[in-house]
Amino acid sequence: MVKSKTAYVCTDCGSEYSRWLGQCTDCKAWNTISEFRQAKLPSRGGNFAGFAGNAAGNEAKVQTLDTIDLADLPRFSAGFAEFDRVLGGGIVPGSAILIGGEPGAGKSTLLLQAMCSLATTMPALYITGEESLQQVAMRAKRLGLPTDQLKMLSETSVENICHIAIKEQPKIMVIDSIQVMHMSEIQSAPGSVSQVRESAAYLTRFAKQHHVAILLVGHVTKDGSLAGPKVLEHCIDCSIMLEGSTDSRYRTLRGNKNRFGAVNELGVFAMTGSGLKEVKNPSAIFLTRSEEQTPGSTVMVVWEGTRPLLVEIQALVDHSALGNPRRVAVGADQNRLSMLLAILHRHGGLQLNDQDVFVNVVGGVKVTETSIDLALILALVSSFKDNALPQDLVIFGEVGLSGEIRPVPSGQERLNEAAKHGFKRAIVPYNNMPKQKIAEMEVIGVKKLSDALDVI
Repeated sequence: MVKSKTAYVCTDCGSEYSRWLGQCTDCKAWNTISEFRQAKLPSRGGNFAGFAGNAAGNEAKVQTLDTIDLADLPRFSAGFAEFDRVLGGGIVPGSAILIGGEPGAGKSTLLLQAMCSLATTMPALYITGEESLQQVAMRAKRLGLPTDQLKMLSETSVENICHIAIKEQPKIMVIDSIQVMHMSEIQSAPGSVSQVRESAAYLTRFAKQHHVAILLVGHVTKDGSLAGPKVLEHCIDCSIMLEGSTDSRYRTLRGNKNRFGAVNELGVFAMTGSGLKEVKNPSAIFLTRSEEQTPGSTVMVVWEGTRPLLVEIQALVDHSALGNPRRVAVGADQNRLSMLLAILHRHGGLQLNDQDVFVNVVGGVKVTETSIDLALILALVSSFKDNALPQDLVIFGEVGLSGEIRPVPSGQERLNEAAKHGFKRAIVPYNNMPKQKIAEMEVIGVKKLSDALDVI
């Protein structure tokens, strides 16, 4: 009998080692290497992983690129337009999708709503390993969902789940959650590196061979990343995160990996008493500004996937009583904030070395693109000078290290979105000036940071 192979895997980067180490030599993380026992490989002559009707002896057919069918992959809707947007247009049959999020973010609620809707048009199976069937039924009744078509199963054994799925022949399955699933061949507790890795790989192979779309629910760690080995994200097709604090009613669905679409799409939901509801106009919820003009507040236009999004950014500059002033950024990159402060000092003549600087993107949105630069700098100047910017002003643009204002993609679409929400003035990069005048909007193009400071 062949013994199972033992390896040690870093849960942050997925690097493997022959023995345990205190620090990963690749990502330099401490105490992230865990023992991993690889399952024994099946014999070539038998059935692959116990799947009925799929003999491993059948050899794959070799094809050239010009003979491969280029027809679009058939997709079906998840029941939410915002969910379909993040997935790239819908769910692809045979795909494995990992959905992560903080406890209470609404992962189970979102999937239960989607599955109850899909069950009316196709066979659907919901596997719960953390909650009882009564708990799921109570949630469905509270949300007023149709419950007569969705099939439920309470099971944690991956082999039993796949065996039952072969009999039921579902088109879509939900595994809630991957951290409680286990395989009999792995001699470790559920939730360990070995169990999570092998269970996810087993379910992914099942999805590919039987053309069943599988949605895996994953837990997150304290730092907000998906729990389990990093290779878990490599073996699945799509990884998305449901973000949102428990004190906010809004949730954002963002893609981290997608083999069938873009990864920069953003879906917005609102948590209500009857479940998650789609937000068709996200800009409206992020622009709930006070009627009174306040220093340090302005509106910027960011680009999320295929649509513009208007977001308010706030900055607070205050004298520091500490020897080392604080730099706090919520929703923005803190390293970029330090860089912009240096640019403001060098090319704007504004010294903030003795000031505490706090930056917040309203609504819990995380902005990663560079179009935030100009709006952030002008908000800092507004707070430092205690002079409020106009309410009808919108700003976007990238700021270079030499103080130049660089253009950003989709400038025309950003301005059209701002005009639709009633903004009358805009400060944008000179190269983003619209070719045709926008009705009832004054667009000011700037080439250098000094030009933008002169405008305000």
